[in-house]
Amino acid sequence: MVPRTGVTVDICPRDLPLALIGTAGGALALWADAPAEIAVPVALLIVLEVRIRRWSRRA
Repeated sequence: MVPRTGVTVDICPRDLPLALIGTAGGALALWADAPAEIAVPVALLIVLEVRIRRWSRRA
């Protein structure tokens, strides 16, 4: 048998103070006429905690 590899992506909200900072930063960037294609993903990366894990399962 061949070992299987996989990728797990976990997305969960961060603590409240950091989420407020990310939301405020995104709103400020949009208010200052920054492109939404840049401001929204950056704000989401601040507000959400994204973990990408690789794992291999041996049979």
